Amino acid sequence: MPDTPRRRRGAALATARLLSRGLAAALTAGTAAAAPSVDELVHELGLEAHVEGGYFRRTYAAEDQPRVATAAGERYSMTSIFYLLTRESPTGHFHRNRSDIVHYFQLGDPITYYLLHPDGRLETVVMGQDIAAGQRLQLTVPGGIWKASSLGEGAHGYGLISEAVSPGFDYDDMTLGDAAALAGSFPEHADLVRRLAHSSGAGDQ
Repeated sequence: MPDTPRRRRGAALATARLLSRGLAAALTAGTAAAAPSVDELVHELGLEAHVEGGYFRRTYAAEDQPRVATAAGERYSMTSIFYLLTRESPTGHFHRNRSDIVHYFQLGDPITYYLLHPDGRLETVVMGQDIAAGQRLQLTVPGGIWKASSLGEGAHGYGLISEAVSPGFDYDDMTLGDAAALAGSFPEHADLVRRLAHSSGAGDQ
């Protein structure tokens, strides 16, 4: 078949498509290979141990905005943190906040959230990237709900989320749940509570 400008353009387009596919595959492979380790995340994000379990760092406080008046005092209008669970620290123990918290899944293995509502209802939500399997990228937990989280199985050995808290987080607004007390309040979920709550009497109801 004779060599024509049209054939040359067709060949060039085919070559470009092949190169594009190869580049995309290389980038995908490179992204997977470049997944950070737990140590890298802790170091690069400046994380430290959290009293609830896992690791965290505050990344934002609305310091330039007017403070919000609450029953417990003035608070920032919003704060935000990174929060990391790992195989070595896989549990965010049951606790309750006065403020609403929006959670955003960032990367790593899925994290299951257990929410105990005041009426005794248990809500379970899995945060992760597998949207087709029902995992969620975003979760809002209203103030006043007992919350715990647990790292799922996966290749990374960690799960990283971000949280936005409004009004802003203050330790005076957070109560750690005691396993025995919570089991008494939620007897139908006593096994779960004993597994995911502190048993040292560290928090009050």
